Amino acid sequence: MKPVSEKCSGIILAGGMSKRLNGRDKAMIEVNGRRILDRIHAVYSEIFSEIILVTNTPHAYLDWNMLMVTDLFPIRSSLTGIHAGLFYTSRPFAFVSACDAPFLKQELVHLLISQARPGADAVMPETANGLEPLCAVYSKSCLNNIESHIRQEKLKIQKVFHKSRINRISEARLRKTDPNLISFININTPEDLLRVESLEKESL
Repeated sequence: MKPVSEKCSGIILAGGMSKRLNGRDKAMIEVNGRRILDRIHAVYSEIFSEIILVTNTPHAYLDWNMLMVTDLFPIRSSLTGIHAGLFYTSRPFAFVSACDAPFLKQELVHLLISQARPGADAVMPETANGLEPLCAVYSKSCLNNIESHIRQEKLKIQKVFHKSRINRISEARLRKTDPNLISFININTPEDLLRVESLEKESL
């Protein structure tokens, strides 16, 4: 699959506190012997010429060829991570993923990027579980709006954007590129890790 146009960069958020995993760095967790960050980076490398990792511990990621940036606000949240990534990107759009998504599919990323157009602040998948803001495309043009919400400590991502400015991608369309929606599986607990390891072994 050919890389996408230069309109979009790839952002990985690695700033979570992982309270339910006893503070473990989710990006470094191995799923069946392969670190999650290695998996996401492999997908990104096939798509993006600019890859940005948002982290407050950049020394932990020196082995990767990525632009590493830190939050610009002291508040720890996914929204501040998105803000930092968009602030530093040189592209008009950016695809954002959390660092704990071991099964992110390249085809799904391409689908979301293809729907990024002027006039939309974000392209978000929408499944039966709701919107998926940590597997979505954001426009750099909404940077000021995001910053305003952070300063007011209004940190819920979906609340930043007017509904009419979110391009929602339906579950039916998503399943054409990711039939089992495994791109949205993430790891928050030790039980989640066991579940995803079993899931991958079963699919081999």
